[in-house]
Amino acid sequence: MNLKQNKLGHSDLSVSEIGFGCMSIGTEEKQAVSLLHEALDLGINFLDTSDLYDAGRNEELVGKAIKGRRSDVILATKVGNRRVPGQEGWVWDASKDYILSAVKDSLHRLGTDYIDLYQLHGGTLDDPIDDTIEAFEQLKREGVIRYYGISSIRPNVVREYVSRSSIVSVMSQYSIFDRRPEEDIIPQLQSKGIGMLARGPVASGLLTDRGENKLAKGYLGYDESQLRDFRSGIEQASDRPMLETALRYPLASSTVSCVLAGASSSEQLRANIDAVSASALSEAELEAIRSVVPANQYTQHR
Repeated sequence: MNLKQNKLGHSDLSVSEIGFGCMSIGTEEKQAVSLLHEALDLGINFLDTSDLYDAGRNEELVGKAIKGRRSDVILATKVGNRRVPGQEGWVWDASKDYILSAVKDSLHRLGTDYIDLYQLHGGTLDDPIDDTIEAFEQLKREGVIRYYGISSIRPNVVREYVSRSSIVSVMSQYSIFDRRPEEDIIPQLQSKGIGMLARGPVASGLLTDRGENKLAKGYLGYDESQLRDFRSGIEQASDRPMLETALRYPLASSTVSCVLAGASSSEQLRANIDAVSASALSEAELEAIRSVVPANQYTQHR
């Protein structure tokens, strides 16, 4: 299948309109590798992982899946969450020294000598931001990474990297139920030609055809009855399957290069690809969707 590809911001990376969020593949090797091979065979070329997922196991599985196919893949991983031996969980570390050492471990697990897109996995205003940027710039000069970006939902952190670094992308949560980036993050990126990687497009499964069963837990401060009203409004606004509407919505913004969706089965993977392969939402559909689901706003980290 020929999935449409978009340039990632001002980089020369061409990424499939839908990328694979690899966190969902599990830890069983045969199943995970088979699923990733199927994704690549179906035209997905953007794989997103992190050294954090399953304590590095996810990177190992992605590495096994891309063996012999490295040149077909735009490989993205993330850094910043450091495990302390003998301690539960992890600590945040955006220092230059840590990034320069962590990348070696990621390369080893991924079985490659370069990363296409290396992303800071979070970030705060208390970080040594100039040192963080210098670490990425050094890795770029050395050819260890091709480009770098940041994964963040904090507009004030995004603003620092947009103005001070040469990031090519920002990964942020964006869906019909989470329209916050439209007001703050997307305009920042547009002004500098930076691409957005939209994660969480189905809002924890609420925007799928079976999502009605999950509404009781609420989402981003919305309660069950609000979400139920939104869903029925979306169904009236667009005569498409819910998954299709959900995955096409972020791609209506020219700033969004790729929408990220996870899958833990072949059926899910194929459903995601079919949905994103549909025609773009029309202006009338977009207008109708936006009239039934309000644009929420960032209240923190402004």
